[in-house]
Amino acid sequence: MEIGFNTFWMAGFECTDQLNASGDRVDLLGMTGHLELVREDYSRICSLDIRTAREGIRWSVVEYRPYHYNFDFVLEMMQAAKEYQVQQIWDICHFGYPADLSPFHPHFTRRFVSLCEAFVTFYIKNNPGELLYVTPINEVSFISWLGGEVGATVPYCTKNGWELKYALMRAYIEGAKAMKRISGSVRIVTTEPLVNMVPGLEPMEEELAVAVLENEQQFQAVDILCGRMCPELGGSEELVDVLGFNYYYNNQWIIGGYDFLGWNDPVADPRWRPLADLLEAAYRRYDKPVILAETSHPKEDRPLWIQMIASECAQLIDRDVPLLGVCIYPVIDRPDWDHPDVWHHSGMWDTDLSGRYGRVLHQPSAIALLEGQKLIDRQLAYRKATRQDLHKVHLF
Repeated sequence: MEIGFNTFWMAGFECTDQLNASGDRVDLLGMTGHLELVREDYSRICSLDIRTAREGIRWSVVEYRPYHYNFDFVLEMMQAAKEYQVQQIWDICHFGYPADLSPFHPHFTRRFVSLCEAFVTFYIKNNPGELLYVTPINEVSFISWLGGEVGATVPYCTKNGWELKYALMRAYIEGAKAMKRISGSVRIVTTEPLVNMVPGLEPMEEELAVAVLENEQQFQAVDILCGRMCPELGGSEELVDVLGFNYYYNNQWIIGGYDFLGWNDPVADPRWRPLADLLEAAYRRYDKPVILAETSHPKEDRPLWIQMIASECAQLIDRDVPLLGVCIYPVIDRPDWDHPDVWHHSGMWDTDLSGRYGRVLHQPSAIALLEGQKLIDRQLAYRKATRQDLHKVHLF
């Protein structure tokens, strides 16, 4: 099956359109200025030799009334991408739903499938002959926790995380199947958090068992999609084309609370697991090509994080794991969902709010990215040469 991206390094534009913890709609494509500055933003990422981008269609916007869609702004983004030769990976649902809908609504799956069918038909019409890389629902594991366990977004529940995950995966599977029926050019890209949950120091057997169970639960969404769990939902291995995993500085923590393991401590916590090990284990579980679909760090440690990511990815490539890319997410800074006046300073560019969404390049991060690009290019070239040498040996 044909799979490939324009560049190894990718840019992610924050596109959530969810209702936040206060019940207010947030629209990050608008709040960050990306809708207004999409061409300028594509020019910026191209200046850093990035020509693959994650984008979102915003379900709450395009379905302006049930089963009626307006993709005008999506078309504008597609046209901008063509002008700058930027390849797009599309999220259909990035945490946001229409105001009259929630995953527990009886019409949710039907509405989602109709949206998927409308989008893939629209895409084919405007991008004939091109592959469509698409994520039906972003981070099912996370949104199931956020909306189902801690009541911070729709459907504002607690202790219903599994039920929410089940409902979302029902729609995910039906949507993916519908798109693949319409076109053989559809490639499904998962985007699930990659985490490591550990017991306390000197743990009892019960704590060890809880940690094992909680780590296993991070794979439930992809297991369901593959048909390994809940086979009644109709999942299958053919519904996964690219495994995307999202990884941030706070993705490793001690069970039972929110004490995070430090990623850059002078003396590493023995419970800390390198990113390369986590990604390799996930790859071995499913045997599908992999991307790091989201990663970034706030404020002054941004360049150190990029250096670490590049180093870990180089190790993964050396282990002959088919790592196809890394997405810096967000590439343009974003505000906090629940506190929109607070900006994270986690992008390659900060946003200057004193004018028309000015973009301020974080120079130390740009330098770190350039070095990371060189490292990955060398590693990819080395692995390619090694494989060619092995092929010659087999010929003789």
